[in-house]
Amino acid sequence: MTGVPEKAAAVSDGLAARQVAFAVLNDIFFQRRSLDEAYAQAEGALAALESRDRGFVRLLVATVLKRAPQMDAALAALLHEPLENLKPQQLINVLRLGMAQIVFLQTPAHAAVSTAVDLAAAAGIEWQKSLVNAVMRRIAQEGIAQPDAREAGRINTHDAGRINTPDWLWQQWVNDYGVETALDIAAANLADAPVDFTVKENPDIWAERLGAALLPSGALRLPTAGFVPGLAGFDDGAWWVQNAAAALPVKFLAAYFEGDLRGKKIVDLCAAPGGKTAQLAALGADVIALDRSAPRLLRLRENMTRLKLDVETIAADGAVWQPLQSVDAVLLDAPCSATGTIRHQPDVLRLKDMRDQDKLAGLQRRLMVNAMQMLKPGGVMVYCTCSIQKAEGEAQTDWLLAQNTGAALSPIYTGEVAGIGIMLTTRGELRALPQHWSEHGGIDGFYAARFVKNG
Repeated sequence: MTGVPEKAAAVSDGLAARQVAFAVLNDIFFQRRSLDEAYAQAEGALAALESRDRGFVRLLVATVLKRAPQMDAALAALLHEPLENLKPQQLINVLRLGMAQIVFLQTPAHAAVSTAVDLAAAAGIEWQKSLVNAVMRRIAQEGIAQPDAREAGRINTHDAGRINTPDWLWQQWVNDYGVETALDIAAANLADAPVDFTVKENPDIWAERLGAALLPSGALRLPTAGFVPGLAGFDDGAWWVQNAAAALPVKFLAAYFEGDLRGKKIVDLCAAPGGKTAQLAALGADVIALDRSAPRLLRLRENMTRLKLDVETIAADGAVWQPLQSVDAVLLDAPCSATGTIRHQPDVLRLKDMRDQDKLAGLQRRLMVNAMQMLKPGGVMVYCTCSIQKAEGEAQTDWLLAQNTGAALSPIYTGEVAGIGIMLTTRGELRALPQHWSEHGGIDGFYAARFVKNG
């Protein structure tokens, strides 16, 4: 994720960056577009900004998405009418953006106040300029009421994490892990997300060239990447952006074959945008990358072209499609609620609800059963999701093992990938939480399990 290197330097002199952030937030909150869709809508306006201002836009948007409930509670205490009565509705995002800069990004107060007033005018709501000015000045002078440390005696970071987590999600985390771990998850989600890379080879050399940290798993990490295509090695296809957690499932699949995937026929289900496809192909596998979305497959093919990797792509429904012949392995990165990616996809907090999870859980099961049918006897399937909820992870493994598919759990062991011991369950599944690897800057929430087909 592109970002401003220092939060204390989180300021742009121009109004244009605030206008783009305002448009993106309106798309998400009022049009229910995803973060990626909203940025696609604003692509032209973003391209017209300087690199630093593009980073500022993304920092503003992420801060508002992560902290909206906390900010709304503070605004409700300052205003004389309910927030839902604000006219027009979009005024709430003018106020949120101003508050985000003053309270959380340490933007100089005079800049945050004046640009909030200018933003209201530019948005065509001049008659609310006095209200915006008064609210912003009061916040600049008095701050906002911080969450009190009532729950479990925790510090404000944990209380803020709880306040900004939707109730439906919070209750599941408490049920799955207990209050203490749920508080740690929620607090970790407020942090900025670093940018991770997977390299084809020579991670030590590329860590030095990119000025990146080398993680225990072999992934590279930068605190922020700026303009990614401008980095060394991009045009040569030496690496691709991929969170360190998302890179682990392929390593578990390769470990089953003792690290040698050459000539193995492997189906990558729900493959786009292709990070795992690239891993498999770089290890010499004969890969079929399948996704039901033709536009997403087009993006995958573009990525493979840049990376100089050859894979077969098929647009089809992975819950029903079958290969002509049984395959050695299937990698199933199933569609999920994506709650493990909140640090860099915070729209999940504002757009997803329990209905999405329930719908996706049924799809995950259909995909798992169909994936097992693709395998030859002795073949292996790795199932994974970027969800923190056990309903999309451990519970799905329980369900599959109870079906008549021939699936047997193949435990993942600590020696397969360095540094994963803290993330393994007692029966050998990966359960990564965002507070894991805190000494390295955290990691996405992720689940993975490996199955062998009996017979």
